[in-house]
Amino acid sequence: MLKRNSRAENLTAIDKRSNISFKELFKEYIEPEIPVIIKDAVKNWRGMGKFTPDFFAQHYGDLTENVKGADYKMVDFVKLMKESTNENPAPYPFKINIENRLPELMADIRPDVLYGKMDRINHSLLPKFMLNGTDVYEFFFGGKGASFPFLHYDALFMHTQITQIYGAKEFIFYPPDQTKFLYPTEENPKFSPINVLDPDFEKFPLFKQAREIRCTVEEGETLFFPTGWWHTTQIHEPCITMGRAQLNSSNWKDFVEDNYRLWKHLHPNYTKLGIPVKMYATLLGKVMSLQEKFL
Repeated sequence: MLKRNSRAENLTAIDKRSNISFKELFKEYIEPEIPVIIKDAVKNWRGMGKFTPDFFAQHYGDLTENVKGADYKMVDFVKLMKESTNENPAPYPFKINIENRLPELMADIRPDVLYGKMDRINHSLLPKFMLNGTDVYEFFFGGKGASFPFLHYDALFMHTQITQIYGAKEFIFYPPDQTKFLYPTEENPKFSPINVLDPDFEKFPLFKQAREIRCTVEEGETLFFPTGWWHTTQIHEPCITMGRAQLNSSNWKDFVEDNYRLWKHLHPNYTKLGIPVKMYATLLGKVMSLQEKFL
């Protein structure tokens, strides 16, 4: 159950900060669950300046990804990405699981930047099957005129880290209290059918009342935003983004409950097994909270 947040309900812009301590980050943004852009969080990443479209075309040209039902090689997609226009945008999202498909590049996106007191999603006691196919580390490649296919917030109630490796990207947000204007679907309440770039007000009249917040994440900047923040993106230039899923104490309970719901839906013949999984995850959350007291 997402919490009511009076500060989020009055927000009109996303802060950009630099030289912020973790204590300040936690008190001002993580704890109250407020999005923030950190300008210098990844200043020591070796991938900054290295990971360009040409780098991926040269070193991973044969890497293939399916986008909207069609397969594209990296070298061909990079060409589409560079030639992309508002009238004829490159297909999006072209995304790559970094850990599974480009593990040798993980060292270039270190140190990890955390949105919590500890890295719960990579905790040694968290079973990988509880991530239900979530890609913890991903590269997204996009060209001018492209946008994310739908308005949503992320699966399993994950918090999100977005770092612009190359180029800039515009984000369009709706705080959690705006859900009543966004027509979430019954089959997937984390998804809205509204095209925010060209809304159908006859079909979705309440959307006229929705409060929108836009921000642009520039190359080298890192955006953190908590679960429940509806979002989509719009791209105005070729860009490469690193996306990173985050778990902390505030979204742990929702993460566990969503896992249990998914277990019952995806494994109806083994629903009873979901109960001990839920019990284990609940206990693990308490163990993590105890560990965090000493951090």
